[in-house]
Amino acid sequence: MANPDATCWTVVFDDAQELPTTAELRQALEKGSDDVKLETLRRIIIATQNGQPQPALLMPIIQYVLPSKNKALKKLLHFYWEVCPKYDDNGKLKQEMILVCNAIRNDLQHPNEYVRGATLRFLQKLTDAELLEPLVPTARACLEHRHSYVRKNAVFAILTIHRNFEHLVPDAPELVQTFLAAESDMTCKRNAFVCLSQLAPEKAAEYLLSVLDQVPNFDELLQLSVIDFIRRETKDSDPSRRARYIRCILELLNATSHSVKYEAATGLTSLTQNPAAVKAAASCLIELAVKESDNNVKLIVLDRLETLRAKHEHVLDSLVMDMLRILSSPDMEVRRKAIGIALAMITSRNVEDVVLFLKKQLSRTLDNEFEKNAEYRQLLIQSIHVCAIRFSEVAANVVHSLMEFLGDASNSSAIDVIAFVREVVEKFPGLRKSIVEKLMQTFGEIKSGKVFRGALWIAGEYASDTDDILEAFQEIRKVLGEIPILASEQRLLDEAGGDEEAGQSLDGTAAPHKPRLLPDGTYATETAFSTTAAQARLEAVKAAAKPPLRALILGGDFYTGVVLATTLTKLVMRFSELAKDKKKVNVLRAEAMLIMTSVVRVGQSKFSAVPIDEDSQERILNCVETLAQLANEPVVKEIFLTETKAVYAKMVATEERKAAEKKAKETKASAIQADDLITFRQFSKKSALDGVDDYEQDVTRATGSAETSEDLISDLSRVVQLTGFSDPVYAEALIKVHGFDILLDVLIVNQSSDTLQNMCVEFATLGDLKLVERPTTHTVGPHSFLSVKATIKVSSTETGVIFGNIIWEAGTNEACVVLNDIHIDIMDYIKPAYCSETQFRSMWTEFEWENRVNVNTTITDLRAYLAHIMKSTNMACLTPEAALSGDCDFLSANMYARSLFGEDALANLSIEKVESTGIIQGHVRIRSKTQGIALSLGDKITLAQKAIPVA
Repeated sequence: MANPDATCWTVVFDDAQELPTTAELRQALEKGSDDVKLETLRRIIIATQNGQPQPALLMPIIQYVLPSKNKALKKLLHFYWEVCPKYDDNGKLKQEMILVCNAIRNDLQHPNEYVRGATLRFLQKLTDAELLEPLVPTARACLEHRHSYVRKNAVFAILTIHRNFEHLVPDAPELVQTFLAAESDMTCKRNAFVCLSQLAPEKAAEYLLSVLDQVPNFDELLQLSVIDFIRRETKDSDPSRRARYIRCILELLNATSHSVKYEAATGLTSLTQNPAAVKAAASCLIELAVKESDNNVKLIVLDRLETLRAKHEHVLDSLVMDMLRILSSPDMEVRRKAIGIALAMITSRNVEDVVLFLKKQLSRTLDNEFEKNAEYRQLLIQSIHVCAIRFSEVAANVVHSLMEFLGDASNSSAIDVIAFVREVVEKFPGLRKSIVEKLMQTFGEIKSGKVFRGALWIAGEYASDTDDILEAFQEIRKVLGEIPILASEQRLLDEAGGDEEAGQSLDGTAAPHKPRLLPDGTYATETAFSTTAAQARLEAVKAAAKPPLRALILGGDFYTGVVLATTLTKLVMRFSELAKDKKKVNVLRAEAMLIMTSVVRVGQSKFSAVPIDEDSQERILNCVETLAQLANEPVVKEIFLTETKAVYAKMVATEERKAAEKKAKETKASAIQADDLITFRQFSKKSALDGVDDYEQDVTRATGSAETSEDLISDLSRVVQLTGFSDPVYAEALIKVHGFDILLDVLIVNQSSDTLQNMCVEFATLGDLKLVERPTTHTVGPHSFLSVKATIKVSSTETGVIFGNIIWEAGTNEACVVLNDIHIDIMDYIKPAYCSETQFRSMWTEFEWENRVNVNTTITDLRAYLAHIMKSTNMACLTPEAALSGDCDFLSANMYARSLFGEDALANLSIEKVESTGIIQGHVRIRSKTQGIALSLGDKITLAQKAIPVA
């Protein structure tokens, strides 16, 4: 335990508050049962690992525990021999260890194969040459044991001993090679092959080439070892072997084991970039994703497929239909990722087959009822949308099919469909007439207000001839019902019994009376029964079945009523330009004005769920006034008939330009500058596999060893002073964040002239932080230095605090220095992210935790303040640049970020500049699913907003 960086093989958690005394432990070892000895030995191991060794108990353990035949006790003894102090103060092996070595040798010769195998596993953890030297002959003899469990552990024991102390087993490669040639058990063969590949790769290659034809019949573990060896060996091996290795891995693509298939596919892509081999590997991965039942494995395989597709563009395009087979999985995340990859593989050759498959899947969502049917339907509609926009030849085939889903009960699916129809009708003029006709036929099926607004806008903009306009009016009448709305609703109320005499109760007797104040100030009487009955009749009339658009307006959706008014205005204006019959024009205009005024009147009546708002009423009346002065305002005609469509066309063109710019950024630049160096791969000393994403690179990325070391300035900025300069012990900590871990590298300086014994740095945490292990005790000489490391796990994005103290022995007393608190910056766990406007609005509505921060800053520029907040909170701005550009004293922007733990953070900035003072005022609203991230981001903004950004 002297070396804090030594490898720790076993970690045991101590749940006991106090350790028994040495005498009590000795008593338990001497007279206790096997169960008591087991618990006592466990306590001793924990104490030893925590820096409190019990050297006086070594002999009692040898005397009372070592002779036991209990297998659990023998296993725990192996743990104890691993951690116990084996050397005396002079650095020599203790005499008692001779007895331990003799006992280990006896266990290596034990008739029970489990005891032998477990002891051989223990030998792999021993790092003391003096202990291992007398055990080597016995370990070698175990290679010839009758049981495979002993032999397979003996091979690894020989490997470990040779690796640590080569002089103890100098002939290990030849020994393992001989063992491998004579071995018949597949598990022992696998262990021997792994050992031989590490001890003598050339001998392992010779063996593999001799049995290459038998590899497809090997055990799964041995096949995986062969693939791993080939992946590493081909970098420096003879090129003539490469073809044989590749042929072997190609055969393993048809193995029965899924893990072998996956490793063979990934290994094949690292060996060769041949299109046929890449396609074979991709087909194998697709087959895995289809047949594997674990969704996590499916996602991993799909990630590998996406990497392969991005590296080999258009090579895998012919496999797009096979990729769509993965949609048979019920998991939505798998489906979403599979469709995303398939959409990138679509070309003009296969787009029709893909769209036909997606349409079949879409029709099945109407028949099969499962948990996420609506979400899957929305995903399919969005995918078909992408295909139709990218390839115009399929737009006509799918647009009519998708319009059947405008009446879908799932609001989000119907909204996606109407957005798709709106984009198609703008981009493909040849389809407009048929789309508008189909849209008119589906008016009666629409249920959502958003979908109605989109459909009405399309009808108002693209109904271009008189027949379409008259048909549009006819369909609007059907979904509105009888006009005027208020008069027809009142008649229904009267027919329901509104004109009955309201003076008697149900049994014919007079109901109790109460005074009522009339509008003229006089008093009258009414019965309680008549009031209650009238209210019941009104509710019955409201609840009666009504046409869809009428139901929306009576339900209080007056925004849809406004869109209806503007649509009617556009239709009448266009009809007046096309039709020569003034009488028809006036009839149509009068009908449109009647519908508009009817919407306003019913919004002011008791039949509406909520009163009509002032903005909607004003907008509808503006449309009425526009129609009343139809021939007098040519500018208004241009606004209604030309400019609204032009604005949408401009928006579509902007989206296309953004998509093209994004694609151009992602596309690899093939242009080469005239002064660039020309690299000849054949003349290079490096391997031809440079740049290939092979297994070793995956491992280095996974373990974090591929990360570049931070520079000195970055390290210095993360140093936190823990104690004062005048304290007898000075301490400072370097804080490093690696994924979900925080590493504290604490430098301790003994500023006194005394030796500080049993010094211990104790840490504690607040928040979702957890200390992994307790630092051990140390002895620090006068004016000497000490480095202590502590690892802390982070489980959520909340502000955490680490505090603690340093304790050491000063004579007969203990001294203590309290450390400064370390506040963990949550910005290390928050990264900018992007989402669509629909997703942002959905999350904003769903998240319940909100933190509102008022703006109080010395910054006077609105854009500069936005940039400062984005930099301080690591959030990305979702509001497009076009919406933020221009000179204005108001600014509103949406921001979004995600944490490493998958938590979403939303923010809305709404600020304005006061003209008289130039001061910025407003607020920042933060929303998240958990309270911690909302509060932490709010605190971060409060601390950072007053700082003036440096230009």
